[in-house]
Amino acid sequence: MSQQQTAAKPSLQGVRIKARKGAVKAHAKHEPTIFRDQLYKHLEAVPEGDFDAVANKLIQAGSTLELLKYSDALFDILFVGGLLQPGGSYLDEDGPTSPFSVFQAQEPVQVDDIKKYVEVFNKLIRRYKYLQKPLEEAALPTLLQYVNKWAPAQKDKFAIAVGLLISQGLANAACLQSLTKDHLVKNEISVGVLTTILRAYLSEQSMDHLAGALKRGGIKDLLAFFPPNKRETKVLDEHFRKEGLAQIAEWWTKKQNALIKEDVVKSVREMLEHEDSPSDIVTAVKATIDERPLPEAELIASLWQGLMAGVDWSARADQIENLALREVSKYAPILEPFCNGPKTEVALINTVQVYCYEDTRIMKAFPQILKVLYNKDCISDQAIIYWHQKGSKPQGRQHFLKSTETLVKFLQEQEDSDEE
Repeated sequence: MSQQQTAAKPSLQGVRIKARKGAVKAHAKHEPTIFRDQLYKHLEAVPEGDFDAVANKLIQAGSTLELLKYSDALFDILFVGGLLQPGGSYLDEDGPTSPFSVFQAQEPVQVDDIKKYVEVFNKLIRRYKYLQKPLEEAALPTLLQYVNKWAPAQKDKFAIAVGLLISQGLANAACLQSLTKDHLVKNEISVGVLTTILRAYLSEQSMDHLAGALKRGGIKDLLAFFPPNKRETKVLDEHFRKEGLAQIAEWWTKKQNALIKEDVVKSVREMLEHEDSPSDIVTAVKATIDERPLPEAELIASLWQGLMAGVDWSARADQIENLALREVSKYAPILEPFCNGPKTEVALINTVQVYCYEDTRIMKAFPQILKVLYNKDCISDQAIIYWHQKGSKPQGRQHFLKSTETLVKFLQEQEDSDEE
């Protein structure tokens, strides 16, 4: 046996030779620029304004370029026309710009024009679904931080594109959190960009659809986009109405009112459990609504709900009416200070109507409850007569109108005799 056969040389097959760390880093730094140059080559041949051809070229490029690995670079190029450095300035100020980017849209900026650009993103993401996550979790949140660096028209183009992308379900509203950063909030940049985003969204979808998207994105507080010294519902309301977006102002107010109503119900219940006096409860509720105003009709409904929450209606059927009279008499002094005027009084009657309709056990006590509220000065005879003639709610209307006929007739006769 020859020497050569006995000691075979060790082979390097299957062993990866590691390049030096420094060399890898230096090379990686330049990789996005290589990717950029290759992407530009794909896009250069496209005739200007041919959006279908751009989408096809990008889809084609995906078969040879690593779109996922360079998704940051890809979206920089498609939105702002070049690679950005951390901080938002262009990597190569004087270098070539992308043959296609949202920043190249016509001016004055039109939503319909931006839609054509967004359709390119739509086609690209439909083909390469894996690009959606980097778009909504990395590209958009990062780019939104840099809006203060751009000219007004560029800001608008980008904001409209973001609004359309979210409205079409290509991105999540969570990316808007980036706009609550201090450097954007203080100069009212955030609120301006947010307004453009929401306006673009509402050009495609309803307010309910937008409300759902904001909720899913965890965007709870629109006031966080306003400068700290302007974080008031009144300021927000005025801003969106002035911008022609009254539906946002109304939705926001409704949302705030729902929170205040919850607080009123909760605090009234807790104070009753602690056996606080009616005057203490009235003072506490007044303090709440001084700080956070609530329409009177909504306040009276919340009060009723809070007061009735602790009542146990499981008495014997023949005792229900007495129980209702006793409980309502006990709580009337808490309601009376808030019954200011016919509108609120009719709202209280309707609240009681719906309450009795929803709990059939107390349905027949309805006329007696109205009598107590009338005797305790919570509601006037005019409010009851108006409610009976044209102000009632549809829930169980026929039943309640019939059961209160005698009471209404009595009140009308009294009114007539007073006039005489």
